[in-house]
Amino acid sequence: MSGFELHCPLPGGDGDRIQLAHGGGGHKAQRLLEQLFLPRLGGDPRQAHDAAVHPLGTERFAFTTDGYVVRPLEFPGGNIGELAVYGTVNDLLMAGAEPLALSAAFILEEGFEQARLERIVDAMAAAAAACGVAIATGDTKVVERGKADGCYLTTSGVGRVPAGREIHPRRVQPGDAILVTGDLGRHGIAVISARDGLEFETAIASDCASLQAVINPLFAADLEIHCLRDLTRGGLASALNEIAIAAGVGMTIREPEIPLDPGVASACELLGLDPWQVACEGRAVIILPMTDVPRALGILGRNGFTDARRIGQVTAPTSAPVILETAYGSRRILEMLSGEQLPRIC
Repeated sequence: MSGFELHCPLPGGDGDRIQLAHGGGGHKAQRLLEQLFLPRLGGDPRQAHDAAVHPLGTERFAFTTDGYVVRPLEFPGGNIGELAVYGTVNDLLMAGAEPLALSAAFILEEGFEQARLERIVDAMAAAAAACGVAIATGDTKVVERGKADGCYLTTSGVGRVPAGREIHPRRVQPGDAILVTGDLGRHGIAVISARDGLEFETAIASDCASLQAVINPLFAADLEIHCLRDLTRGGLASALNEIAIAAGVGMTIREPEIPLDPGVASACELLGLDPWQVACEGRAVIILPMTDVPRALGILGRNGFTDARRIGQVTAPTSAPVILETAYGSRRILEMLSGEQLPRIC
């Protein structure tokens, strides 16, 4: 492909070794994609999205795939099985697709307890039924004891994109509004608390959920949605930076408007984490014209998403892709995650 130059070793890497940060959804993950995978496997970084959209006859279909290596496999608010289903369904929704079917591939470790596997599979089945999708095909492999941390999952999904629906970063333009669908950071904090046995002042459960109940009413209202992105690895900060860079725009967001549960805020302060970089698994950014904001927030509120907020707007390009206006009136660059803040959270 033209326009790519592969550096060896990868910039920001550790010699010729892959680091945990290369899977963290931030700068290193982006460089690995752009400088290794895309030149060899094909693709255009300007077209990067949560799912790839392809024509098939007179229709268009979205296709996505994702691997899940969360540790622990079960956490407050979910487990790896429903996380895999919801994550794949949400990626299809972010491309404007109506999810149709999933695949599921299990890599199991010798000695893994069958009772735990049953709980994971039961959770997958319940999540798929709730989303109205079939798990149509799959595969199982077993590796030696100590080689797979119990269970890894890979799911792929396909969905139909209705005619005329175009959801993509390239549609984002200065003047657009930026909305979030709810409070941030629950998933990352829930997983790390379960992993490390941490106890906070209030119990924090993951927000692991399908975004269908959030997004479908907006589609039904025929709002002019320009872009959607679910806030997984790297959280709000990485999602906004990715969109701004792909669209060639700037963004300004206001910290006081971003919804954050007090328990999550306290946990982030205790752990030294930036809450805007902590992963969610049931929240999305919505970018649409400013004139559609009252209707969008009204629809979200009537469907139970009362924490949805307009947190900022798209601007002309600036020296930094995303600027955060703090509660104290100062401004700072909201950077994409540069390392691995919380490994193995999805």
